[in-house]
Amino acid sequence: MKKTDINSVEIARLAGVSRSTVSRVINNYSNVPAHTREKVMEVIREHNYFPNASAQMLAGKSSRTIGLFLIEPGTVASDTLTNMLIVSVIEHASSLGYFVLTHIIRDPADTVTLRRVKEIFFQRRIDGGIFIGAAIREPFLDELAAEGFTIGIVDQVQDGRQQPGRLTAEFNNALGMEQAVSYLQKLGHRNIALINGDMNRLSGPQKYEGYRDAMRNNGLTVRPEWVLPGSFSESGGYAAAQHLLQAGGPLPTALIAANDSAAFGAVRALREHGLAVPEGMSVIGFDDHPLSSRHQPALTTIRFDMGEMLQRLTSALIGRIEQGQSDADEDNQGLAASLVRSIRQDCSLVIRDSCRRI
Repeated sequence: MKKTDINSVEIARLAGVSRSTVSRVINNYSNVPAHTREKVMEVIREHNYFPNASAQMLAGKSSRTIGLFLIEPGTVASDTLTNMLIVSVIEHASSLGYFVLTHIIRDPADTVTLRRVKEIFFQRRIDGGIFIGAAIREPFLDELAAEGFTIGIVDQVQDGRQQPGRLTAEFNNALGMEQAVSYLQKLGHRNIALINGDMNRLSGPQKYEGYRDAMRNNGLTVRPEWVLPGSFSESGGYAAAQHLLQAGGPLPTALIAANDSAAFGAVRALREHGLAVPEGMSVIGFDDHPLSSRHQPALTTIRFDMGEMLQRLTSALIGRIEQGQSDADEDNQGLAASLVRSIRQDCSLVIRDSCRRI
């Protein structure tokens, strides 16, 4: 018999015990005498036996695997920030004894893709999942939460529904915009434009509302023609700045972009039109992208520690998974139950070279 063919029945025969005893040893039940446990474990080690994962899951055992799903239509391989987020989840989950299954959802409206994602949950191949890039409302995530699955969603908030397995993480975008506008106002800027982010994602409208409120709090006027449609991409920032420059009206002295990638695109457009940064226009970004300190000029930005936020969300997700296992199995020795349902990440202003006093 090949070692890969051995099963629990054969392990029981070789150890001279019942199959149920082998099952109790594998699942670390306490009601097995020490000498019997060691006899079974000796046979298991000798034959490199690992329990069938499907059978374990059918018995209600954890797969010790979480899913990480990126909702992104574009390429992610070359994006430093996205790769940092992926690695942050993998490293932290690994430190807690969990594997990570990853998948990119190109179109959350594609029924075939969504069916495959749901199958992963219903087949118990994963114990829970983290979703990055979700819109403010994603019906399929609502369905997963309603079915009782444990999910963590980045850039969303709790909306009052009673879904114990739904965990959310958001950024304090209002505080970030207040810091950005106040800093520019102290430098003498009164004419400040905004490149919006994706308005279908929570951070988009939150940053716009934060900008509007911060301008009012600092006694500054919001000019509608300086609130530019954009996205969270470099190409979106470039297109927004091009629109501003080609409109023919008076220009602001400063510009806030919804994230650093959009700021990179805006700086490129400004240069193409002969406006140096910060001499011709000051620019502030959001997020503190890994490339921002090396950008020319080094980008002043609002820093969110996304790696820390994802570690907190991963810990909360696994804590909730372990809590569920504890409820189902009194012998489970997993992590302490987590009561966290929502996470909010604060921010700080990072002053570099892309803004000047006027």
